[in-house]
This record gives sequence, structure tokens and C-alpha cells, in this order.
Amino acid sequence: MLDTTVTHFSHVKPTDTEFKGEGLRDFFTYRDLGIADATSGKVLAQLVRANAAPEKGTGWHRHEAEFHMVLMLKGWAKFMYGDQETLVAAGDCVHQKPGIVHYLFDYSPDMEYLEVVGPADFTSIEVPGPCAVPAPAPWK
Repeated sequence: MLDTTVTHFSHVKPTDTEFKGEGLRDFFTYRDLGIADATSGKVLAQLVRANAAPEKGTGWHRHEAEFHMVLMLKGWAKFMYGDQETLVAAGDCVHQKPGIVHYLFDYSPDMEYLEVVGPADFTSIEVPGPCAVPAPAPWK
């Protein structure tokens, strides 16, 4: 069992970890920033990149998490948060309140964001959506 009271110093350089396809979505790649290990699972921090053109997006879902934020570093992504379409562009920071129903349905080929979630072993639960979702634009 993890001792969640123990945290450690962590310093991860770009050459220490690679982007991998071992994450929640197969159309993204993920680069672990070492924070889950450093915080004994209290927090996950990872970089997320577009890996393929959006076809269906994430589907409607919510996360079992106490905290979830996204800082868009490059490009853009379009989300539905409830029935509201939201464009998240480079420089934007979004706090996804616990349990918010959302759908990432479109993104640019250069999309990259920092995702910070607590706890690190959060879950994603598919749910019925409150409305129709626009189709993604074709990549050029």
C-alpha cells in the first residue's frame, strides 16, 4: 500500500521521459513529469499531445478526481462543458470542477497541454451527454 503522507523532491528534464501512447486516449501521447511518484500518488502531472486527427473525440465523460486543471501550451482544443462549447487556446488555463460532464471533440494538430490531476489514479467515467456535439474540422 502506498504511503500517501510521503513526498519527495523531483526534477524531470525533457530528456528523462518520452511521449508515449500509454494513456487514457489512443489519439494522444503522454509524457509523465514524475509528480505522481514524487507525491506518492496524490497528484499526476503530464504533458498531453495530439497524436492523430480527431474522429469521435473523447465522448461524454466525467472524472472521479478532487482536482483537475488543463493549461494549453500549444494549439487549441474545443470542449463541451455541459451544453457550452468552449475553445481552449494556447495560454488558457481551465479548472475542470469535480464531476463536470465534458467532451473534447476537436483539436489542432499541434495541440499540447499540461494536465494536473489529483489523485494520480483518477478515473474517467462515460456518461450520457446533455446535448449534441459539433463535428471536428478536418486537419489540413
